[in-house]
Amino acid sequence: MQKTNNLERADRLIINEAIVVEGRDDVDAVAKACDALIIATHGFGITSETWGLIEKAYNEKGIIILTDPDYSGEEIRRKLTAKFPKALHAYLPKSEAIRDDDIGVENAAPEAIRDALTKVHGITKSAKQDNITMDDLNELELVGGQQASVLREHVGAELGIGYGNGKAFLRKLNGFGISKTDLEAALIKVKAENLNTNAQN
Repeated sequence: MQKTNNLERADRLIINEAIVVEGRDDVDAVAKACDALIIATHGFGITSETWGLIEKAYNEKGIIILTDPDYSGEEIRRKLTAKFPKALHAYLPKSEAIRDDDIGVENAAPEAIRDALTKVHGITKSAKQDNITMDDLNELELVGGQQASVLREHVGAELGIGYGNGKAFLRKLNGFGISKTDLEAALIKVKAENLNTNAQN
C-alpha cells in the first residue's frame, strides 16, 4: 500500500485516523507530536466502553495502533488486531521509548513519535477543520456548570463517543469531526428527553 503524506502545521502532523495507545501518559506524549483523536486502552483489560469507542473510530476513521515496544504492548497490539484486522500499525524502537529502564510510548520525544507515524503505510492526510473550542463548551454549559458532567455523559452517549472530562470530551468531539451544529442538536435532544422524563415522574 502506498504511503501518503500528512499535512503539517509547524512541526505537528495532522492525522485523520485515530491513534490507539495504552495509557493516559501515552495520550499526552502523542498529543505533543500530532493532531489526531487518541484513544487509550488503559492496559490489557479493555472496558466495553473503550472497545465501543475504538470500534466507532475503526469504522468511521480507521485506527493506528501504537503500543509500547515491549511484551505487554505487543500482546495488546495482537488483541486489538484480532478484532480490527485492517488497523494500521506504528512502531517505536525501544531505543526511542526508554527512560531509566522504563519502556513506553510516554517516554518518547515528539520527533520520535512523528517519525514512527510518518512511516505508517496507508495513513491519510487531512485538512484542519474548524474545531469546537472550550469556549463553545462553556457556552453550551458542557463545562463549568453544575450539570456539566451529567450533560457530557448524556451528550456523549447520544453522539456515541462516551464520557470524558472537559478536555477529553473536547478532544473526542474534534477527533471524530463532530460539528458544533451536531453537538448543539445532540444537546437539545438530551435536554428535551430529560424534561420529558422529569415530567413523567
